[in-house]
Amino acid sequence: MTTEQIPAQRTATVRFFAAAQEAVGQDAMTTDAETLGALKTALLAQHPALTGILPRCAVLVDGARVDDDFALTGAQTIDVLPPFAGG
Repeated sequence: MTTEQIPAQRTATVRFFAAAQEAVGQDAMTTDAETLGALKTALLAQHPALTGILPRCAVLVDGARVDDDFALTGAQTIDVLPPFAGG
């Protein structure tokens, strides 16, 4: 009996909220970016309207804040959350 390596998932869902959703024009998309930093660079290139918004956003990978060099291999969901007003 042989054991095969199952490749790590390379596609994650990116969900956008509030002003980020408006800037992108959709509430979700998929990505195969290798790192969070690479994803941010690609988003800014594809959606220039994010330029003033993305740097102020909390970006969560599977519910946790991580650095830009964090590898997205195996990630399921990336949430882009602009600052919200109110309590």
